[in-house]
Amino acid sequence: MTKNKVKPAPVPAAQSRSQAPTMADVAELAGVSPMTVSRVMNGDTAVREKTRLRVDAAVAALNYVPNQAARRLAGSRPIRVGFLYSNPSAGYLSEFLVGLLNQASPNNVQLVVEKCEADEHGVDQARRLIANGVDGIILPPPLCDVRNLIDLIAASGTPAMAVACGQPDPRVSGVSIDDYQAAYAMTCHLIALGHQRIGFVIGHPNQSASARRLAGFKAALTDKHMPLAPELMVQGLFTYRSGLDAAEVLLNLEHRPTAIFASNDDMAAAVVAIAHRLGLDVPGDLTVAGFDDTALATTIWPELTTVRQPITDMAEAAVQFLVRQIRAQRNGEPEPPQHALMEHTLVRRQSDAAPRLRPSTKIAGKGRI
Repeated sequence: MTKNKVKPAPVPAAQSRSQAPTMADVAELAGVSPMTVSRVMNGDTAVREKTRLRVDAAVAALNYVPNQAARRLAGSRPIRVGFLYSNPSAGYLSEFLVGLLNQASPNNVQLVVEKCEADEHGVDQARRLIANGVDGIILPPPLCDVRNLIDLIAASGTPAMAVACGQPDPRVSGVSIDDYQAAYAMTCHLIALGHQRIGFVIGHPNQSASARRLAGFKAALTDKHMPLAPELMVQGLFTYRSGLDAAEVLLNLEHRPTAIFASNDDMAAAVVAIAHRLGLDVPGDLTVAGFDDTALATTIWPELTTVRQPITDMAEAAVQFLVRQIRAQRNGEPEPPQHALMEHTLVRRQSDAAPRLRPSTKIAGKGRI
């Protein structure tokens, strides 16, 4: 089989100058981003063949020759990446760290792990990391939503990755899922099971992912012509303790919900605990759904129906993106911030079922509602 040859476009007049062409020139001629050119030059097999041919043709047309000595020097130096985190759930942090460690060694990355608060303390620690020469910074929730922190990193020119942010700042790169669509899909699933009164435990008010999940929940109810009942939407903080408090409120309503969708697995597990304490069968009397699919989802009984957010994969992608940006910056050809969406999955387990009792039913005796 003969491969189709790609004929390069005529070299623009702007390229006909005395100085050597740059990667940006190649990208412009090939009609791709500088990141794509970098991936082709580094032998990334994930680049489509047609795109690779366009880049190769542009390289040939411009007679582009990368500074191999500089590239070898830049590529051989270790890359120091700061990972700042602030009180996430243990399951979430564990999966995140696995992803970081999976990519650290293959990419010659030295991880600098720092715990901090989502306030000026976090800003101070980031300032110290930058002053100590880290090449890049990774920010999981809730730090990816701290504006002062993003302002500092962007002003310093330090490459950064915001992971699992509902609304990534355009000044830094990001990798996330579509929280809105994920919550929408789960809510539609519960409605399809026959639930008409669905409680929702909202995530932390300072995190953009919380707002996106709440918006997806509301949109699904509206699209399915179901009322938005304010008493069924209770504020949580993404912690197990806040899930306990929210479940107490929802399950002591006169007309309790037949299903509760919590914005993360920690809060969903707390809902299951309160339901059991009140003598309610899950899922017979109450369906419970979570979000994230951390290890906790399969260590409680019944195992949680939840939205799988590929936390480990997102952390791996964050390292890969950041390394690429750092190497491009070292080569004198910095790349603009990139934002990627990863796929979510609705995972059904034993905690959901069609409603067995009418939503208005109130059970008396034995401490049950």
